[in-house]
Amino acid sequence: MSRRAAVLGHPISHSKSPALHSAAYAKLGVDIEYSAVDVTVDTLPSFMESLRGDDTWCGLSVTMPLKSAMVKEVDEVRGVGAHLGVINTVAFEHDAGQVRRVGYNTDVAGIVEAVRYAGVVAAPHAAILGGGGTSAAAVVAVQELGARHVEVFVRDAGRAGDAQAAAAAVGVSLTIRPLAEAATAVAGMDLVISTFPPRAADSLAEVLAGLPGTEAGVLLDVAYDPWPSRLAEVWHGHGGAVVPGLEMLMYQAAEQIRRFSGCDVDAAVIDVMCDSVGLPRRVF
Repeated sequence: MSRRAAVLGHPISHSKSPALHSAAYAKLGVDIEYSAVDVTVDTLPSFMESLRGDDTWCGLSVTMPLKSAMVKEVDEVRGVGAHLGVINTVAFEHDAGQVRRVGYNTDVAGIVEAVRYAGVVAAPHAAILGGGGTSAAAVVAVQELGARHVEVFVRDAGRAGDAQAAAAAVGVSLTIRPLAEAATAVAGMDLVISTFPPRAADSLAEVLAGLPGTEAGVLLDVAYDPWPSRLAEVWHGHGGAVVPGLEMLMYQAAEQIRRFSGCDVDAAVIDVMCDSVGLPRRVF
């Protein structure tokens, strides 16, 4: 029987997840049809209800703006997602005729693997741009990379709750600062993670472009359409290394594919995933 999986979000037409997942399932030889579905926070409960009784579903990828709202729609949250209150993955577990919806957060692994592949061994001095659902995963990721304190730059301090909760959960001290201060502050950081949606960091990039070149560290910009982002262009122009958001997307998708298919995702599968979105094949 063919199984089904999908990525949910709004907007969703730009998503590269269908390409990544479809390439992996074809390589693995498993019959999983993966699509993209436009779902808003308001329509999420009715969408999830519509899946009840349909045993063909094996998994959901969850992107903005649904990562916090989805927690209420699952039966259980496991792993780091349970501490964050933010999930990007729902696995459908079938047992004795019962289906359990289990939430996970694979964004943390996606961030860590992406920056490690770029050569980041440790990042004791880190900054995060944005305070939403993805920033929570970024906080945990930089903690895994050795940071004990993180600066979070936001447009609205009242919307940094996800990042603050994540920092409390993993014992990282956190300072919330206005985005207007980011350009001069991030220059000396080992790692900067921008969790803003496409083009939302353009104004910051223009301020940064007007500053003299510095010893910029590594920037991971999770936005990947359009690419390169203006922030990535300016960062590279200042001599810093840039990790495309597609790297994070690919690595977090690999974790989802393991859970949805029950198969190991080896180097050959990673290579076809890279091919599907134009990333270079891995050199291990």
